[in-house]
Amino acid sequence: MHPRLLEIPRLFDIGPLSIGPFTVYTYGVLLAAAYLIGLQLALVRARHRGLDPARMLDLGVYIIIAALVGAKLLLLVTEFDTYRSHPAELLSLLRAGGVFYGGLIGAVLVAFWYMGRHGLPLWTTCDLFAPGIALGHVVGRVGCLMAGCCWGRETTLPWGITFTDSFSHTLVGTPLGMPLHPTQLYEAGAELLILGLLLATERKGRPFPGRTFWGYLLLYAVSRFAIEFFRNDPRGAVLGVSTSQFISLVLGPLSILMLVVLGRRSGTPAPARARRRTG
Repeated sequence: MHPRLLEIPRLFDIGPLSIGPFTVYTYGVLLAAAYLIGLQLALVRARHRGLDPARMLDLGVYIIIAALVGAKLLLLVTEFDTYRSHPAELLSLLRAGGVFYGGLIGAVLVAFWYMGRHGLPLWTTCDLFAPGIALGHVVGRVGCLMAGCCWGRETTLPWGITFTDSFSHTLVGTPLGMPLHPTQLYEAGAELLILGLLLATERKGRPFPGRTFWGYLLLYAVSRFAIEFFRNDPRGAVLGVSTSQFISLVLGPLSILMLVVLGRRSGTPAPARARRRTG
C-alpha cells in the first residue's frame, strides 16, 4: 500500500509567487497507465486486422472520456444519499476512480455511437478492444491496492492484507489494522486469466465477430459476481445484492444470448441468408 507516489514541496518559488506543494497519487498514475496500455493493445490489434489506427485512436479517446464520466456517475448513484446529505463531498468525485461497471457501460454506449457514426464494423471493432479492457483493468486494480480502496472483508486466511496508512483511511475510509481479503488482487488476477483465455481462444473453434467481446463480458460478469462476496462494499444494493452483482446478473445472461445469436447468424451460409431475406 503506497497511496502517495511522490510529494513535491514547491515547484518553484520566486518572491511572492510560488506554486506547490504537489502530491502525485499512485492510483492516478496507475489509472492513467491502465487506459494507455489498454488503448495501445487495441491499436496494435487494429493494425493487424487492417483497420485505420487513426480512427481507432480517436475511438479510444472517446472511450476513455466516457469511461471516466460513467464510472463517476455510477459512483454518484450508488452513494447518492451521502452526496445529498453532504453536497461538499461532490468535489471528491474529481479524485475518485468511480465504479468500473459505470465506466464500462458509458464506454460501450459511446463506442456504439461512434462506430455507427463512422461506419466501423461493430462487433469486429468491439473484439479488438476487449482484451485491452481486461489488460487495463489488471493495472487499474493494482492502483486500487496501492490506494487502499475497493477493500475486502475481514479474513483469517494467510494471504489477508493489513492496511496501515492513515492517509488512505482519511481519504477513502480504508479499514486499518485488520487482515482483509485482497479483493483488488483477486480481480486483477481474474482479469489476467480472462485476458489470457481471450487471446488463447480467439482463433480457436469457429470464431465469429463479437465472440471475443461478449465472451469477455460474460467471463467478467461471472468473476465480478463471485468476488463481490469477498468485498466489503457498502455502496448501494439492489434486490438484496450489491449493485455490481445485480449488473452481473443482467450482463451474464445477456452475454450468453448475444453469443448464441451472433454465433447462429455467422454460421448461416450466405445463400441461405439471401433466400431468407428474399422470403
